[in-house]
Amino acid sequence: MGSESQASSLHSQAKITTPNSNSRDEIYYSEEYHSVIEGLKRSYNDKIKPLETTYNFEGFHSPPLTDSDIEAKPIVLLMGQYSTGKTTLIQHLLEKEYPGSHVGVEPTTDRFVAVMNGIEERVIPGNAAAVNRQLPFQGLNKFGQAFLSRFQVSQLPSPALENMTFIDTPGILAGDKQRIDRGYNFTEVVEWFAERADLILLIFDSHKLDISNEFKLAIHSLRGHEEKVRILLNKADMVDGQQLMRVYGAMMWSLGKVVQTPEVMRVYLGSFWIEKPRNAFDDCRLLIEAEQKDLLNSFRDLPRNATIRKVNEIVKRARLAKVHAFIIGHLRKEMPALFGKISKQEELIEKLDKEFLKIQQRHHLAPGDFPNLERFKQGLNLYKFDKFSNLKPQIIEKVDYALSVDLPKLMTEIPQGNKLIAPMERNPFSESPRTSEKYDLPPDYWDFSAVNKQSIIPQFNVMKPVNGKVPGTKIKPVLMETGLDTAILAKIWNLSDWDKDGYMDSDQFAVAMHLCKAVMAGGEIPEELPKAMIPERKI
Repeated sequence: MGSESQASSLHSQAKITTPNSNSRDEIYYSEEYHSVIEGLKRSYNDKIKPLETTYNFEGFHSPPLTDSDIEAKPIVLLMGQYSTGKTTLIQHLLEKEYPGSHVGVEPTTDRFVAVMNGIEERVIPGNAAAVNRQLPFQGLNKFGQAFLSRFQVSQLPSPALENMTFIDTPGILAGDKQRIDRGYNFTEVVEWFAERADLILLIFDSHKLDISNEFKLAIHSLRGHEEKVRILLNKADMVDGQQLMRVYGAMMWSLGKVVQTPEVMRVYLGSFWIEKPRNAFDDCRLLIEAEQKDLLNSFRDLPRNATIRKVNEIVKRARLAKVHAFIIGHLRKEMPALFGKISKQEELIEKLDKEFLKIQQRHHLAPGDFPNLERFKQGLNLYKFDKFSNLKPQIIEKVDYALSVDLPKLMTEIPQGNKLIAPMERNPFSESPRTSEKYDLPPDYWDFSAVNKQSIIPQFNVMKPVNGKVPGTKIKPVLMETGLDTAILAKIWNLSDWDKDGYMDSDQFAVAMHLCKAVMAGGEIPEELPKAMIPERKI
């Protein structure tokens, strides 16, 4: 597949969230993601952020999120040794060079570049980008001037950038070049971007498979983000089919020594060029084209996956902030009113593990939600406990509401990635366009394989299942938030609670939300649940 057709493929897929598109499906997806992000901002700013600021969450964990952090488009982080084709891949997808880009056989990209959509081509220097509240890079200030002088934002108008941002990284050095002092901690910067990225692409050259020490450190910094990582063996058409098989095996062997994961990472073959070289081999052309298509499909899923990840991250952040507030409030309460404050504070820090246990038992908290003990002790040494705020139940209640109502509701509003449930054409003057007209959904909608359980799991876990199940009293408010009539919800419950025990496991809850989506899209739900909607292991 040539450069033009591949880039056009990405553009056509990118239109899923393009506001100016004429396709009703595309407009629907854009509006749905926008409403989820706006709801996420409201819930965080109104209910979660006040808890963080009251109990100095920033001093122990991370600064409060800004609107630009939450609004940020999906980020694709590209990493690889120099001359593996990172910059060329971006240019290939954009069908043009981005401002400030250079391509060559030696290390030419000596800086981190955020390639973003803009109304005109321009470069924003690192210092200016890090203080711009409209950009999600304020956190980079902590790396200092040495790094910011090696960071820039390159903006240009591009359909492919309407849905994502590319982070082009400096070519990772090998051999004697590794001894060059960059002036900043390269690995820590990579880790910062990895935490915020939605897809991490490690790029290898078919003629450059060695993993240098700097590359090893960079890969190790990705621990905890393995589910985001994909491998691209680029320039795959520069060797013949037999050599490609050997190169692929050698690369997997090298990676196996560096990446310690129980599952093998997804590896794509590709050959992204601005102009195809004359000496390229064509005996594996069909295979390479199929692999490139799969890679582009992973880009297509980014807007939805990124939205799910943002909701999930704020759920984790809210639970962590809630536990933090209980800890701070408890330590403040244990302090004497007048005398012996210093000795009491030292005692509390020394026996912090026992205090954690008291807090856990008193408030019925999960041990896994507590921070690292030793790191938390170090943070406490910087404060006076008698200056901490007392525990304020009304602030905790707001966070509980966000966790039990706001965030689960937002999860139900995320499109399921299946255009079968996109709204059909209807009378634009109808007062109730979602429910006034009924449509027949395709037969394969009524199969469990059409249920997007992955997007439901975070919402289900927020309700704190016991032995894998959640009672109806907790699920009822979530279903009510869909706005459907109670008679319809009662029917959905009866269909989904197929073992009739008044509880739901994750499969049943996912089916219930799937049925809600069907009604909201104007479909009719069946009188009896089709057997295909029940996982085979549950029959």
